[in-house]
Amino acid sequence: MASANAEFGFTLNGTPVRVRDTAPQTSLLDYVRSRGLTGAKEGCAEGECGACAVLLVTRDAQCRTVYRSVNSCLIPLPAVADREIYTVESLAGPDHLAQVQQAMIDHNGSQCGYCTPGFVVSMFAEHHKTEPGPPDVHALGGNLCRCTGYRPIRDALLSLSPPANSKLQHRLSQPSPPTEPLLYQTATGCFSRPQSLTDALHLAAADPDSQYVAGNTDLGVATNLHGHRSPHLISLESIPELLEFKDSPDAIEIGAGLTLTEIGQRWRNAPEFFQQWLELFASILIRNRATLGGNLATASPIGDSAPMLLALNAQITIASLSAERTIPLADFFHAYRKTALARGEILRSIRIPKPFPNHVRFYKVAKRSLDDISTVAACFAISLDPNGKIEKARFAYGGVAAVPFLAREASQIMEGQILGGRLGDPEDLARAKTSLRAILHPIGDHRGSAAYRLALAQSLLDKFWFEHQLTAAA
Repeated sequence: MASANAEFGFTLNGTPVRVRDTAPQTSLLDYVRSRGLTGAKEGCAEGECGACAVLLVTRDAQCRTVYRSVNSCLIPLPAVADREIYTVESLAGPDHLAQVQQAMIDHNGSQCGYCTPGFVVSMFAEHHKTEPGPPDVHALGGNLCRCTGYRPIRDALLSLSPPANSKLQHRLSQPSPPTEPLLYQTATGCFSRPQSLTDALHLAAADPDSQYVAGNTDLGVATNLHGHRSPHLISLESIPELLEFKDSPDAIEIGAGLTLTEIGQRWRNAPEFFQQWLELFASILIRNRATLGGNLATASPIGDSAPMLLALNAQITIASLSAERTIPLADFFHAYRKTALARGEILRSIRIPKPFPNHVRFYKVAKRSLDDISTVAACFAISLDPNGKIEKARFAYGGVAAVPFLAREASQIMEGQILGGRLGDPEDLARAKTSLRAILHPIGDHRGSAAYRLALAQSLLDKFWFEHQLTAAA
């Protein structure tokens, strides 16, 4: 591990900069604005509006250099040590605008201008993507606008021709910068970036006040909105053991440190239910930073990954200095925001057994269909025997209890049913819903009352049953 230092460097808009004695809890957004780069704005401070978007130079699953749009309000400044960042100010040349900027003007995509820089950054990343094909409007899903309307912004993106030769286009032909071990320490805190799992575990063991951090998309909200200040953050972003992906005949194993974007790129032949789930998980800006392990370790009852993984009977591997252990994900959540992780342990990987169930469906009910927090999320999975009888069922929910919830009794009631039989409300389905009413105790808040959540839990099961009855009968 590197020796403690009160400074580090990174590249900002093509120029090396040094950071000295700045509080480790400072966000990248606050830092770039302090340097006069005020195109990035703070809108929501929780990664929802995209006004703070900047470009991060990194690698994709094929080791190609890419631009990733990220929320700078959720990135601790030391997390970009050794890395390369571009803000909206760097996109134009001395005598011309970038193509995406000109397209926004030509299609009247800007009015008050507050959200415009964030849109431009997201558009630029999509315009310069390495994957072939026309621009995808879903790339703008993490950017919100309150005055112009989305159609002219969409039209601006869809009008783009292939990117012209430019300095920033040429940058993609060069390797992305490697990251080195970091131990950045000031009077106000410490930020470590170990390069191995063992180093991370030793750091945590030596400092009881330390806290692990990966994408910071959850912890960053606590920092921005609730004043949380960790005295020592240990970054897990550069640990190879957490970035592995294995597709074997009997399971998919996903490194807990892989971002959602990286998982989607590595699991190219993922089943349809997984691809649909991934598109519903927050936004591209968030998925470019959020990790699957982090989403589970936060133990949020409304996290979107737990219901799907519970329904798939996933297991997790937990690493400590003494050993590794593997447990069912169903045994991981102990209480609200409490898990089976002991002090200093790291969630290493998530294992999804094969074969996958015959029918899997993830549902997310929220105020917006994309880029929003679930009111209720549910995933239902059933495996059939050769006669079409339900051999195994697993129904899982988020947003209906203090922890992500596996409805074991309701699942077992449906086992033995024939899928494709008569439609309607069979007796066993009614019994399963009765079980849900007895065991679920959701809270009420501004997203939905307790009664509404309880009704949703039952109606989503109805919807799943009805949809797959129709499929089986066709």
